[in-house]
Amino acid sequence: MTEQIRRVLVRSLDDISIEHVPAPVPGDDELLVRTAVVGVCGSDTHAAAGHHPFIDLPYRPGHEAVGVVAAVGTAAGDFTPGERVIIEPNLYCGTCPQCLSGRYNICQELKVFGCQTPGAMTDLFTIPAGRVHRVPDGMTDIEAALVEPLATPVHAVAKAGDLTGRTVVVLGAGPIGLLVLAAARHAGAARIAVTDLLDGKRERALRLGADAALPADATDLAERAHTALGGPADVVFDCVAREQSMAQAIDLVTKGGTVIVVGVGAAGTTPVRLDLVQDREIRIEGTLMYTGDDYRTAMSLISSGAIDTAEIVTATYPLEDAAKAFAASVDPGQVKVLVTVNGV
Repeated sequence: MTEQIRRVLVRSLDDISIEHVPAPVPGDDELLVRTAVVGVCGSDTHAAAGHHPFIDLPYRPGHEAVGVVAAVGTAAGDFTPGERVIIEPNLYCGTCPQCLSGRYNICQELKVFGCQTPGAMTDLFTIPAGRVHRVPDGMTDIEAALVEPLATPVHAVAKAGDLTGRTVVVLGAGPIGLLVLAAARHAGAARIAVTDLLDGKRERALRLGADAALPADATDLAERAHTALGGPADVVFDCVAREQSMAQAIDLVTKGGTVIVVGVGAAGTTPVRLDLVQDREIRIEGTLMYTGDDYRTAMSLISSGAIDTAEIVTATYPLEDAAKAFAASVDPGQVKVLVTVNGV
């Protein structure tokens, strides 16, 4: 009799259930992985609310995953059952110009495991062996679950160029904003201000090393930020990606400065003051996901103790309570919510 496994199915934020399906069998180049921990991402909750521009409902989530190799395909390399692995979920073609140049994170045919394909919020899943990294010795599963969400800020910070001695504003103190704060500090930023609407999130940003934490709705935000940083910011990371935050980013950045769009914007048009962008020679750049180098940097940061896991991971739920995990993830008081599987 074929083994049955549990898998989370998301139809909406109010309709999240557990389906029972046959256990997958790995292809020649695939690993069969038993899930240990999987994170609930902001992309997941946006998708469940019907707001994500690139994830259609219903879907089967789980792209921030750590697990244990259960079986190895005949052509899946030198992995062995029992090894702990972190998935890198960008599934790319390998033949388009972007892939051939090493920028497979913007592959022309990009799909994301757990977004456009069934993911790891399940007991067992299969994934190409080339899409996983071994968990470093000494790293816990909870710490390993932060590698994927940290890799996005690491990539965003790298896109901004050398931050040594520079001033930074991070718009939004959610999970990604707080991890951008950590990555920017590690990259040498001299002073960092973080904005958010909520007092609790601003206080957390200060505990995690922000030099200033400012109310996102302050009418004098630019003046406060300039005071905190000693002038306009060299780089602004927009981790909110809404009309108001983009307007703030243009306002806060110095002439000749850089705005990095990290958050996933809603589909449609977001007005931008092009007159100011042109007149001030402001560079606006998007950033998507990561590559293996960003993963390795993220693993090094976590191994070094640069990330305060206890401040980032604020709740865990077992797989059977996935609906509660999604509900917690939209609670402004939470940061990173994890789902644990198979007794972890």
